Amino acid sequence: MKNIIYKVLLLSILVMSVPKLFANPPPAYEGRRLYVSYCQLCHGTGGKGDGPLAKAMEISPADLTTTVRSRSDTILTKIISGRGRQTITGRDRHNLLSDAMPEWKDVFTEPQIKSLIAYLRFMSNSKHPLMGDPKVGMQLYQQYCQVCHGVEGDGDGIMTNLMGIMPMDHTNPNETNSLKNTDIVKSILDGKGRFMPAWRGILSQGDAEALVSYIRLLSQ
Repeated sequence: MKNIIYKVLLLSILVMSVPKLFANPPPAYEGRRLYVSYCQLCHGTGGKGDGPLAKAMEISPADLTTTVRSRSDTILTKIISGRGRQTITGRDRHNLLSDAMPEWKDVFTEPQIKSLIAYLRFMSNSKHPLMGDPKVGMQLYQQYCQVCHGVEGDGDGIMTNLMGIMPMDHTNPNETNSLKNTDIVKSILDGKGRFMPAWRGILSQGDAEALVSYIRLLSQ
């Protein structure tokens, strides 16, 4: 019992004192930021093609939750950027989905397009909607979670060797996709097992939901 108390106290101290080792945002996280700024007006918050600008312009953007699944990253890159033509028909790539689709080659860098595609993949494949603000979630993750779950979320935080624990790898969709959003929220607020602490009273329900959204984007 004393050993467990010592480890919990050590965890608390480390959370307060660990250097701020910030990871680069996961690609899907950055892709969501770009989507919200540039794509959501036409394609809608859920990617269904029902954005407010699309209605005002009387255009029909693609339903990205279905069309993205059947296209490779290479083709999606050409559709988004507007570079290249179809091998068979010769039509412009950016017009494959909609005549109103802009060319983004002078706006997005290549890494940004890759990040945007990562988010489109998440949006079209995930069974779990984002329930909170992942921007808030990333800040909370860096403050409270990376000490065990690691800077990149892959379970290699500095506490793993000290305590001999194996935290969940949040970058592994096989581990995270099997859990409902509500399951992860409960684990965050009420703890789980011997070493996952309960953060209720430190983190709010909204904080936990924001963390869940960030964790979902880590696994894309």
